[in-house]
Amino acid sequence: MNAQPDLSRRAFFTALPALSAGLAIPAQAADEASQHWSMLVDTRRCIACQACTMACSMENVSPEGQFRTVVATYVVTEPSGNTGLAVLPRLCNHCEEPPCIPVCPVGATFKRKDGIVLVDGDRCVGCAYCVQACPYDARFVNHHTGKADKCTFCSHRVEAGLLPACVETCVGGARIFGDINNPQSEISRRLAAAEGKIRVLKPEAGTTPRVFYIGLEQQLDGRVDGDSTANMMWRPDIQGA
Repeated sequence: MNAQPDLSRRAFFTALPALSAGLAIPAQAADEASQHWSMLVDTRRCIACQACTMACSMENVSPEGQFRTVVATYVVTEPSGNTGLAVLPRLCNHCEEPPCIPVCPVGATFKRKDGIVLVDGDRCVGCAYCVQACPYDARFVNHHTGKADKCTFCSHRVEAGLLPACVETCVGGARIFGDINNPQSEISRRLAAAEGKIRVLKPEAGTTPRVFYIGLEQQLDGRVDGDSTANMMWRPDIQGA
C-alpha cells in the first residue's frame, strides 16, 4: 500500500535548519532567528474526530474536562435556507497583539520572538485576569496546578524539531503548522494560494491572530463558544441528554 505524503510534516522539517548546522549556531544568533510560527486550519478537511483534542491532552497532561484545543460543531443556515453542520477547531490564537499580556499583574504571560505566547508557571498566581481578557475563550485555570493554562503550539516539541501534537495526529490533514516568515513553507504557500479566502476568529478584536482558517463559515468567525464531543464525556449533565 502506497502511503500518502504528509505535506505539512515534510514542509515543517524542510523549514528547519539541518540538525548539525543548528547545533553550531551560537545562542545569540538563534535568539535572532526570523521564524514566526503559525497555524492554518482547513475546516473543509476537518471531520471532528477529536484526535487533535485527545493528542493534545495526552501530550500536555491536561486535567479531565479541560482542553487546550477543541473542535466544536454548530448548526448553520445557508443563504438558500438549508441547514447543515459546520465544525470549528479552536485553540490559542498566538496573537500579534495578545490582550492577555498587559493584564497580567506579575508578567507571567509573554510572547517569544518566534510568535509563540506562553505562560511562566513559576510567576503565575492564578488570578485569571488573562482568562477574562482572552476574546477567544482559549485560556483556563488548570485544576491541578492552579495556574493559567493554554495551547503553547507544543513549544517543547517545536524546539525538538517536531510538529505540535494536534497537527501530528490530525486524521484529515486539516492543520498545517509552520513558519509564515518563510515564503517556501507549506503554510505560506497555502495562505498565498487561498488569498482572499482566509479568515480569522473575531477580527474586530484587533488582536491580529496567527491561527488562520480556510473554509470557515462566516457565521462562525465570531463564535468562541460550544463544546466538543470530547468535552461532553466529562459532563454528566450532557451524557444523559
